[in-house]
Amino acid sequence: MASGSNRILDEFAKLMTDAAGTAQSVRQEFETAFRSQAERVLNTMDVVKREEFEAVRDMAIKARDENERLLKRIEALEGKLASSTTATGTTATGTTDKIG
Repeated sequence: MASGSNRILDEFAKLMTDAAGTAQSVRQEFETAFRSQAERVLNTMDVVKREEFEAVRDMAIKARDENERLLKRIEALEGKLASSTTATGTTATGTTDKIG
């Protein structure tokens, strides 16, 4: 009787192993089908990939920093121009101011 129940348990264990293998292959097949379908949907929606987004974001950050640097430079040049025109008594158009 012991050998009979051992054989039943062995068969049951084999059946469970086969079922687990089948379930895993079904899961992998489902994941593959889901990924391909999701990729197809995203392609039709014209969604940007993460790498492309990060590259454009980095470019925008650099451009903003450059704009801030240039703005400071313009303000400094305008300050120099304003101080030099008041010191010489000329306006920005190059004419001399007449005081009273």
